[in-house]
Amino acid sequence: MLPSRDDIAKFISIAPEANEGTALRFLEGAETIDDAISRYYEAQNEAITPSLPTIDAEVDIRNCPPPYARSVIRELAHHHTNKFIEAAEVRSKDEQDMKAALHGIQQACRIFNKDIEPEHTTQFYNCNCDVHKYKDRKAARLHIQEIWSKAVIYPGESAYHDSHSSALIMKNPYSRVPSPFPVTTPGTYNKAKPTPSGYSQHLQRMVQLNATLNAAAQAVIDSKEPASTIWDSEDPETSVPNEADTTASPNTQQPAENPPIESSKPSAFGSLKKMLSKKTPEEKAEKAASHTRELRMAILEEEQGRWPNQEWRQLVIVYQETAGTSQKIADLRARCPIQYLHLLRAGYFEPIPEDWAKSTSNPLRLSIDAVGGWRGVTPGWRGYKDLAEERLYWVSNNTEGIVGNKMKPDVISAMNMARYRMESAIGTPAEYFSRDDICKAQSISETYSKQVMTPFRPLREPAAPLDETMILLEVSESMNSAPLRPNHNEHLITGYSASKQPKSKDIAQAIVRRFSQAMINHDHDSRGYQLVTFADQARYMGHINHQNFEQIWPNIRFGGETRLMLGWQRAKELHFQKHSRTAIYHPMYGWQAGPQTPILRLLIVLDGEAPDMNEFQLDLLGLSWVYVTIFLVGAEQCPNHHRLANELQIISNTNPRVSFLDAQGNMPERFIAHELLKRHLRYNVSFADFETLEQAMVDLPSYVE
Repeated sequence: MLPSRDDIAKFISIAPEANEGTALRFLEGAETIDDAISRYYEAQNEAITPSLPTIDAEVDIRNCPPPYARSVIRELAHHHTNKFIEAAEVRSKDEQDMKAALHGIQQACRIFNKDIEPEHTTQFYNCNCDVHKYKDRKAARLHIQEIWSKAVIYPGESAYHDSHSSALIMKNPYSRVPSPFPVTTPGTYNKAKPTPSGYSQHLQRMVQLNATLNAAAQAVIDSKEPASTIWDSEDPETSVPNEADTTASPNTQQPAENPPIESSKPSAFGSLKKMLSKKTPEEKAEKAASHTRELRMAILEEEQGRWPNQEWRQLVIVYQETAGTSQKIADLRARCPIQYLHLLRAGYFEPIPEDWAKSTSNPLRLSIDAVGGWRGVTPGWRGYKDLAEERLYWVSNNTEGIVGNKMKPDVISAMNMARYRMESAIGTPAEYFSRDDICKAQSISETYSKQVMTPFRPLREPAAPLDETMILLEVSESMNSAPLRPNHNEHLITGYSASKQPKSKDIAQAIVRRFSQAMINHDHDSRGYQLVTFADQARYMGHINHQNFEQIWPNIRFGGETRLMLGWQRAKELHFQKHSRTAIYHPMYGWQAGPQTPILRLLIVLDGEAPDMNEFQLDLLGLSWVYVTIFLVGAEQCPNHHRLANELQIISNTNPRVSFLDAQGNMPERFIAHELLKRHLRYNVSFADFETLEQAMVDLPSYVE
């Protein structure tokens, strides 16, 4: 293009660190300003580091908006806190250390079920073994647990824990659940081993008790909600005439705190006090009115604190409408204000803050432990593994248009469904056979593993020419080895066995090559697609295509733990770096797309469970500008793989912008590539068209808009 002065000025406004000479140089070699900006930042990335740019979990860039942000929402220094936020910050300081300590002890004791804490019986109280050291660390956190309980407990409920160092253990409703460990004679120093039958009985009782306690807790809090709406008021200072005023600044009254945790010691004079404290109808009416005012003011102050201006409120409204929860949230506010205030304080009604994705610990990663008394946010919190999973199911169950209650399957049901899915696998159609597949090239298997043929359902909004494709590839340590499958004795895992199949990184290489080649033929753009790798860091590998594939792939480094949210943040930054003129950057929630922002179509390749998958799914629920296809690689005949596949399929059924495909064992690569192509493009690509698209690449002219 022949750049004008206005073009140069626009370039510098988006990339203020560039001078006029730099702007002119990149504009002259580009078709559009967006293309020039994209090429400029690619060059900047290459100049910064020879190993390609990374996002390190320990580098704090959270308060620095990207230099290419064209528009930054006001109130950059806004800070809001409440008792939930403060309690979550206290918990987060050592939450990950406690998880790591438990995992280390489980490995040392060869316990592979994540929900079983090791036991060690001895006649000596001051045993110095690792198990008891861990229990001492848990006991030392009781003050943190008390802070947390006060922040999330509902009226009428009691706090408890499972530490023998305090009398509150007597109130633990799970104290009579049978242990997965056998009864042993005190005086031995051997670490106890759980038994298959003991663990099965433990799970069955846990499932029953969770369901009973959840139902009872929901009924109790429903009965404590105000009988009439708290928003009908004669006081003009506190009335809310319309939705636009729901976050108006309240008066100086302070919000009401939740009732304190019930005392573990009942009063001996309770009946006498009740008899002597009878109130007149007028006093009761005044007390109810006072409670109504306090609850109303607490909600108004929290809303004003969280959403301080109109821009902030509009962003929240868009999020709720996109997620499909706006009607449910309005109903809660009108009819169940106690529960509304609880969820409001926990951030249920707004996007996930960008800070959370870049930190090693955030409120969504806090564990839920029914036995230990570490509570969740909703009344039915028992049975979830963390706050992210609890919130994801709450959103899914309260999305408009979703029929039926999407309850999380209990452990027993989840494994039964996984085994049923595993048994439904069938052979691959013969037309997809190929001598070039990795399993045959590496002389591992001449036959393919049976696959679960997940039916393809064409969805709304098939791919358009302006849509952009990006590939997000897991490169964790597990990718560099053949997938493992657990050995089960009933529900107890006794060890792991390697599956006789190629390494996951080799499978990923073959699938990404076939997919990108077909997509380049489909789009007629030889430049290819941006590739981002992620583990405990995220790296941008540049555009990958048929010409540079063999040069780029050897530079990919495998190792570390899986952190999907880091890769997702990098993908978002790359997308908005190129399209910053169409979006705004919010100081808390990050990039927000505008109506002109092109659709991002993301292919994610995983080889197992990502610990932050629920966070990622939650983030997607509020985004209308991204469509995701998740491809899951698994070991053959692995129940854990099929359990995870069932979970991802449920999410795909709930969120129309998410597609899912999995494959196990020795895979027919052409079949996988064809199915991925259909899900990515969102229409039923025929087999004849697929054969055309997968042909060997020829030099293509660059795509011109």
